[in-house]
Amino acid sequence: MAHAFQTLVSHIFIDYNKEVNQSRYIQKGFLIIMIIELIKAFLFGIVEGITEWLPISSTGHMILLDQFVKLDVSKSFYSMFEVVIQVGAIMAVVVIYWNKIWPFHKSKQTGPLAPTGIWRYVDKDIIIMWIKIVIACLPAGIIGVAFNDTFEKLFYNPVSVAIALIVFGIAFIWIETVHKNRRAKINSLAELSYYTVILIGFFQLIAAVFPGTSRSGATIVGALILGVSRTVAAEFTFFLAIPVMFGASLFKLLKFGFVFSSAELLILIVGLITAFVSSIIIIKFLMQYIKKHDFKVFGWYRIVLGLLVLLYFLVIK
Repeated sequence: MAHAFQTLVSHIFIDYNKEVNQSRYIQKGFLIIMIIELIKAFLFGIVEGITEWLPISSTGHMILLDQFVKLDVSKSFYSMFEVVIQVGAIMAVVVIYWNKIWPFHKSKQTGPLAPTGIWRYVDKDIIIMWIKIVIACLPAGIIGVAFNDTFEKLFYNPVSVAIALIVFGIAFIWIETVHKNRRAKINSLAELSYYTVILIGFFQLIAAVFPGTSRSGATIVGALILGVSRTVAAEFTFFLAIPVMFGASLFKLLKFGFVFSSAELLILIVGLITAFVSSIIIIKFLMQYIKKHDFKVFGWYRIVLGLLVLLYFLVIK
């Protein structure tokens, strides 16, 4: 009897050890998988931060990256992940340009022509700039949001993205070649007319319709055609992104919801922070670069990338 009891206890102990060891293996396996997914989120964040602000199409690069470094998540969560890393990228613009976009100040304006009351603490030029930004956002805001799902079904595919990359790459090279020796007519944000900003807004609409065009690429091309300097074109493009991308992000957040597991939340945080930091670096780089160089290099890059995308998806794959 004692021997039988001892044998039973021994079996229970062995089974318990097996379960503990299996649990440890499961935990180790989950940890390894989690680390891999976080590395992927890190890569996606870097690519978003770099390509969102350079006129080379973040959508095109994200499609390519997703082919080779696919996040092991549901389709709905991946859509949410894209939104979150875009928010990280746009937060970089807010941080860098805070003094240029925030119209309310602690110190009041002085002088004989200074406004009275609360308006003495408001920068009128920044308010006017925001009015222009809102006007420029109307085409993409109205048409883009209304037909967003339709546009995605029709054009959100590698071939359409590749064609858009090539076409706007050629546009950059053509514009910079034709207007090589031309002096810009608009050299400050204050000089942008309401007519000019609404036209820039329609160029932004092109990017909303055709993925791969690049929102920044489309608006910069439009601004250059209209005689805007490279620096002003880039800055206005950054500012346009604030309501457009925050609006699109809010729209998708409401669509997909806010409930995440702890693992999913960690992936979102890593992607957001990485996109934010890389965006700050690339925005500062771009603004220094265009002071002495044109956009031709981005045009050639787009053409090469577009051809590689076509080669991969139409021939190799």
